[in-house]
Amino acid sequence: MINQTTTAVPGLAVAAATPELAEPARILANRLGLTLVETPDPNQLSALLLLTERRLELHQMAAGAPGPVYVELIGETMGYRLRHGGGGKQALARAVGLKGHPRPTVIDATAGLGRDAFILASLGCRVRMIERSPVIHALLADGLNRAAADPASALMVSQRIRLLLGNAIDLLAQPTFPAAEVVYLDPMFPGREKSALVKKEMRLLRLVAGEDPDAELLLARALARAQSRVVVKRPRIAPPLSGPVRPNYSLPGKSSRFDIYLVRMVRPVDQAG
Repeated sequence: MINQTTTAVPGLAVAAATPELAEPARILANRLGLTLVETPDPNQLSALLLLTERRLELHQMAAGAPGPVYVELIGETMGYRLRHGGGGKQALARAVGLKGHPRPTVIDATAGLGRDAFILASLGCRVRMIERSPVIHALLADGLNRAAADPASALMVSQRIRLLLGNAIDLLAQPTFPAAEVVYLDPMFPGREKSALVKKEMRLLRLVAGEDPDAELLLARALARAQSRVVVKRPRIAPPLSGPVRPNYSLPGKSSRFDIYLVRMVRPVDQAG
């Protein structure tokens, strides 16, 4: 998610699940420039940000739509991944270079739902997360706040993760923006995954954030800013991102792969064999 820094989503509103949450819901709606509704009407809305006692949720309002999307960094699914994901031997860790550098600094320029950034932070990386969609940024902030309130992850969140709202293309071009050893990109593309869960998430995220037609420009900015490498997550059978260079190597997985660009060893496309 790359290039949007204003909330311009037709048919999106904010609601509170209980009367006690009406005031924080109003504050959220004002911050995002959205309408606060008391009784959501599916005939008038395409999506709804619902503030509940547990979390902030994004709902699709169409009849028969799947359940809500929210950021959960400390629940059962992420806990299992943290415990059994392979640690420093997993593909994500190898892609960012944890074997050669145990704690590289990372800019996650397409933060999305924050899972990969949270995994990297759990492995010791200091991660600066950039999200351009204000709605997804709000979901991320909610998830990080809950993770910061959990004793098991509070110290990690406070010391290793920083969340920014902005256009990564513009931020990476600013001379004063802090550089990092690794820039990580996971652009959004249509039909990227097959699982029902990811389909649900992607459908809703595309609804509020669109897709990433300028991913090639972001790659160029990332290559100019990373001190060691750029890592791009891609669908397993998709071609590399178009651009002035090609990946130095790739790490394949079952449904996706990581393309790694070593910034001191990038190979121009016109010299690639």
